[in-house]
Amino acid sequence: ICLVVALIARVGQMLVCLVFPSCAPPIGMRVPRCFAPFLAEKQLTGRSQSVYDGVFDVDARVCQMKFATEAIHSSYNPDEHNRAIMPPIYQNSMFALKEIGEATPFRYARVSNPTRQVLEDTVAALEKGNIGMAFASGMAGIDCIWRTILKPGDTILAVADIYGGAYDLLTEVYAHWGIKVVFADLTDIQQVAPLLAEHKPALVWLESPSNPLLRLVDIEAICTLAHQHGALVGFDNTFATPYLQQPITLGVDVIFHSATKYLCGHSDVMMGIVVVKDAALAKRVRNMQIMTGAISGPMDCAFVLRGIKTLAVRMDRHLANAQTIAERLTQHPAVEKVFYPGLDSHEHHELAKRQMRGFGGVVSVYLKQDTREAANSVIKALEMLLMAPSLGGVESLINHSASQSHSGMSREVKDSLGIREGLLRFSIGIEDVEDIWHDINQALNTVA
Repeated sequence: ICLVVALIARVGQMLVCLVFPSCAPPIGMRVPRCFAPFLAEKQLTGRSQSVYDGVFDVDARVCQMKFATEAIHSSYNPDEHNRAIMPPIYQNSMFALKEIGEATPFRYARVSNPTRQVLEDTVAALEKGNIGMAFASGMAGIDCIWRTILKPGDTILAVADIYGGAYDLLTEVYAHWGIKVVFADLTDIQQVAPLLAEHKPALVWLESPSNPLLRLVDIEAICTLAHQHGALVGFDNTFATPYLQQPITLGVDVIFHSATKYLCGHSDVMMGIVVVKDAALAKRVRNMQIMTGAISGPMDCAFVLRGIKTLAVRMDRHLANAQTIAERLTQHPAVEKVFYPGLDSHEHHELAKRQMRGFGGVVSVYLKQDTREAANSVIKALEMLLMAPSLGGVESLINHSASQSHSGMSREVKDSLGIREGLLRFSIGIEDVEDIWHDINQALNTVA
C-alpha cells in the first residue's frame, strides 16, 4: 500500500509540473526526458541541468531542505562527475567541442566552469535567488553590479556607513564617470521616502549590519519604498551571510557577498559572489561579468564550496562566542561603548530580532581613551588575536577601522559616521571563548 501511495504521489508531482509549468519539480526529482520540453524555461534558468541514463535531472531552486543540509547537498550531483563525493576541481581554460555549434554548457572558462557552476548554484540556492556569479574579488562583484545597473546621469543612494572599499569605488571612480553618488542615513525609515523622491535613484545600496558600527536598516520597508519609486535595491550581505538573513525574500533585487569572509571562513581565498533575483537582470549581470572577465578560478571556488559546507556550524559558534564577548566587554573599565546587535542596548536590537536569525560574529567597541595611541596599545598587547584587514575566518582578529577598512574616508566623513581613532572591530572566531576573552581582556587592561 505504501509503495502504491508513493507511486501515485510521484506521478501527481510530474503532472503538476506539466499542467502548471511555473511549478518547479521537487528537489531530487528525476523527470523523464520526454517531459522536459514541457517544463517552463524559467524553471531551469540559472540551475544546473544534465542528461544521464535517459533521465533529465532538475535541481529545483525551491526545496524543503533545512539550511545546513542545503549548503551541502542542494546543487551537486555526484553522478554528473564520475560519482565523486566532492565537486572536482576543473583546472581547465577550455573544453572540447565535437562539432560547430554544439550545445554544451562549458566551452571557455571565462564564460563557465563546472566547479564554479556548483558554487554559484549553491549560493543562489541558499539566498533563494535565480542565478549566482563568482568573481575574482569582492570589489569585482560590486563593480559588476553597479556597472550593469548604472549609467552616466543616474543616481545611486547608498547607506552612509558603507564598507570603505565600496565608498572609495563610488567616490574615486563612479562619481568621475557621471554617476551622482548620495550617501544617507537610511536607518530612519521616515527619511527614506523623501530621499527617494528628491534624488530618484536608479539603485539603492544597503548594508545591514553595517561595517564597522553594525547598524541595521529595515530591509523590507526600504525595498517596498524603493520599488515604488522605480529603484532597484542592492544589498551587501557579507556580515550576516544567508544563514542569518536572506534579503531576497524581503524584496532585495541583487545580493553581494565578500566570500573572502564567512562563506569561505578560512582566510585563504579572495572572492566576491553576486546573487540576482530576476532572470532578466541576472542575464545582464552575467553578460557584464563575461565581458569584463573578473571571474574566480576553480581552485578558489573549491575552497569556498568547502567552507560553505560548514557555514552553519561555524556561524553557530561565531554567534555564541560573539554574544559572550560582547556582554563581557560592556563591563570592562577601558570600554566606553559596545556595538553588537545581540545586546539589548543596541539601537536596532528589536529590528535585528525581527529580520535576522542571529546577530553575527563581529563586535566593535569605543575605547574610553579615544586616541590612536590607546588603540595601538591594545593591538600590540594582544597575544592570540592578530590585526588584519578582513574578518569572518575561524580565527579571531582585530581591525582599526580608521586606519584600515575606512582609511580612504576623510577625517570629516569618519567623524560624521562615528569612525573614531578609539574604535576597534573584533572578528570573533570559533576558538574556545575563554581563550578569546583572556586575550582581549588582558590587552584592554593596558589602557584601563
